[in-house]
Amino acid sequence: MSSANLDLVRSIYADWERGHFMSVEWADPECEFVIVGGPEPVSRRGVAEMAESWQEWVRGWKDYRVEADEYREIDDDRVLVLTRSSAHGKAGGLVVGQLRAKGAVLYHVREGKVTRLVYYWDRDRALADLGLTPAAGT
Repeated sequence: MSSANLDLVRSIYADWERGHFMSVEWADPECEFVIVGGPEPVSRRGVAEMAESWQEWVRGWKDYRVEADEYREIDDDRVLVLTRSSAHGKAGGLVVGQLRAKGAVLYHVREGKVTRLVYYWDRDRALADLGLTPAAGT
């Protein structure tokens, strides 16, 4: 049986896997948004700043997609999602490269809202930070 927090996170990915990133109904107004590692680590607070950071990122890619490989309930307040991201880079309208990454996203949930979202570029770092082991095949 899944928890309400897990159901919330699954509903976020139902949109994201179709490339729909505009809804933030799931986020607490003061949600903290953190990107660990990658080309530009980020720490922002509030839905507006989170949306701005995310839009800046997505704008640089064509056909950006993120898919959930696995969901793990860490405790009563946290859900970890092991993810796969893919996209084609663009510059001036030209496709210039490709993105394929296995990452992870940690959701902190309280009272039905995400209060903190931590995006890890490196799945192994997320697992290590949480004291977890990789699942077979990840």
